[in-house]
Amino acid sequence: MSQSLAVGSEEHKTLFCRMLLDTFDPYRPAVIAWPNLDDDALARLTALPFWDVAVETEGFASARVKAYAEALSDPLLKEAVSLNAFEESRHKQVLEHMLIFYNIPLREGPDYVTDGDAEWAFMRTGYGECFDSFFAFGLFELARRSGFFPTELVEVFEPVIREEGRHILFFVNWVSWRAASLPWHKRVFFRARCLAALLVNAVGRVSLAGGLGGGKNNQGNDNFVVSGGQNLSVDISLREFLDVCVAENDKRLSPYDPRLQRPMLMPRLIKFVRFFIPRKGAHA
Repeated sequence: MSQSLAVGSEEHKTLFCRMLLDTFDPYRPAVIAWPNLDDDALARLTALPFWDVAVETEGFASARVKAYAEALSDPLLKEAVSLNAFEESRHKQVLEHMLIFYNIPLREGPDYVTDGDAEWAFMRTGYGECFDSFFAFGLFELARRSGFFPTELVEVFEPVIREEGRHILFFVNWVSWRAASLPWHKRVFFRARCLAALLVNAVGRVSLAGGLGGGKNNQGNDNFVVSGGQNLSVDISLREFLDVCVAENDKRLSPYDPRLQRPMLMPRLIKFVRFFIPRKGAHA
C-alpha cells in the first residue's frame, strides 16, 4: 500500500468500501441464458458430486456476512458488507437456477444459522474465501482451457468468479483497517482471533481433502474447491496447477486500486511450496 494511504484511516475505509460498491454488477440469476449442452457435457456436469456442498457454502457465507452487516453502525461499512452478503446469496441463486435448468437433483438444504459472534463468523467466512478463491481462480481457468465444460457455460460463471476476487480484496483490507483502528490491547486480541480463524479454515480444508463425502452434515465443511479439484480431470502437474493459480490470482486482483492491500498468505505459501515440487518429468 502506498505511503499516502494510512491503514486504518477514513480514507482507507472509504477506498475499500467504494471499491466493492462501485464495481457492483447488477446481473439477475433468474434471467441467465443457460446454454444447451450435448449429452457428454451434460453427463459430466451431472456426475460432479459437489453441487450440494457448493450451494450450502454460499448459503452459509450469505447468512454469516448478513449477520455482521446487521451488527454494524457505520453507514458506509454497513452498506458495503450488506452488498457482500447480497452477492453471496446471489451466487447461491445462480447455482440453484443452473441445477434446475439441467435437472440436477439438489438435496434439501440445512437451516443457515449463524454463530452468535457476528464478527467471528464474518472472519471465518472471509478467510475461508481467501483459501478457496485462490484455487478456484486456477480451477476456473483450467475448466476454460480444457473444454471440460463448454465455453458458454464457463462464461456464465465469470461474474461470480470476479465477485469472489472483489470479496477477498474487501476482506483483507477490512482486517487491516479494523486492526489499525483498535487500541493496542484490543488489537492484540483481534489479531489472535484472525489467526484462530485462519487455523480453523486451514484445518477444515485439510480434513475435507482427506475425507470428502464421509459425513452428511456439511455445516463445518463450507467449501467445495477441494471437491472440484478432485473431479476436474486435466492433464497437468501439481507444479503447473499452482503456477496457474498464482497467475490467475494476480490477474483477478490487478484491475483494482493498487493502494489496496492484496491477499498475500496463499500466494506466498504456494510460491514457497512450489519451490520443493520437481518439474514434470524431472528425476527425483
